[in-house]
Amino acid sequence: MQPLMERITGVLAGVRNPRTGADVMAAEQVRDIATTVEGKVRLTLLLAPDDDATLVRDVRQAIEALEGVSDVRVDVRDPAQSEPTPARRAPAPAMNQPKAPATGGMGRALPIMDAAPQKAPPKVPDPVLYPNLGRIIAISSGKGGVGKSTVAVNLAIALAKAGKRVGIMDADIYGPNLPLMLGVDAAPAVRDEKIIPLEAYGIKVISLGFLIEKEQPAIWRGPIVMKIITQFLRDVAWGQLDYFLVDMPPGTGDAQLSLVQATQVHGAVIVTTPQQVAVGDALRGVKMFERTAVPVLGIVENMSYFENPETGKPIALFGSGGGERLAKECDLPLLGQVPIDPRIQEGGDTGRPIVAAEPDSKAAKAISAIAERVMQRVVERYG
Repeated sequence: MQPLMERITGVLAGVRNPRTGADVMAAEQVRDIATTVEGKVRLTLLLAPDDDATLVRDVRQAIEALEGVSDVRVDVRDPAQSEPTPARRAPAPAMNQPKAPATGGMGRALPIMDAAPQKAPPKVPDPVLYPNLGRIIAISSGKGGVGKSTVAVNLAIALAKAGKRVGIMDADIYGPNLPLMLGVDAAPAVRDEKIIPLEAYGIKVISLGFLIEKEQPAIWRGPIVMKIITQFLRDVAWGQLDYFLVDMPPGTGDAQLSLVQATQVHGAVIVTTPQQVAVGDALRGVKMFERTAVPVLGIVENMSYFENPETGKPIALFGSGGGERLAKECDLPLLGQVPIDPRIQEGGDTGRPIVAAEPDSKAAKAISAIAERVMQRVVERYG
């Protein structure tokens, strides 16, 4: 049997990019292939903005079909970023010449310790479905400081007030804020080998903040983040939910990729503020979800304006129109604009979210209207 690395490059030569018609190996879209003796495979796929996101699935499934492969991870990278060394097809050994090591001719591909495992481990299936979680919605942003967690918490409460069964998971592993914002802080119980989520304002919640000391930093790399997110999905007794919101960390890093690789995400809501620096980062968040085949439900513009208490006129403290421009550029709906209200900050610090504490405020009504539009978008797509 050929070494695993040679079989991987061979099968990828049959995977073609629908946009260009070239195979991913000839086009040097595949970089840094790495394998282990257990049959785990990791590689980087360069995906241009015009490429079909299904190419990621085609590459993964082609490798999963190989004997001896137990796990496949495809890291997606924009070709405009600094590029790793391309993976090249290994040359066939000449007649009567000793076979080259499995890593020969593979650029910076990592070495394998055993090219042909004695037993082929079972293939890892596609991302796991969790029907009991209902519709899984990621609340994300391109940068920090735009009020993403505030929107996520209040959106979850608004959905619960609309009669939906709601859970929220704090996927911001490095900065878990949901315990403070929801006013709950206790070690969750474990029953029948399942973690019992805490509850507040009619929603179920889990956060790493419940499991570690407040001062303890989470100095973890991507694989640990993946394990935590998977455990929160699989090992928490969520019961039957209608909506499962995931408060993502800022950016487009390990947590985002871990979530979309772990389960089917039914949609994403992108939170931004009006100024251009936030909109530019939010655009990258939109593109990240599009390239991983996650539908973006729409844009929420937070901190849109401050209402003058004397005249009632809006004051654009952070500029105006950024959320609307982003929505038009991405051909997405602007789900709503949330005004600046000091009670939002106060509620976040005291565990009294504004949708629950001040339901008649303009900010609470704006978030409740956003919740209605999110439900409408989900029904339009999934029924």
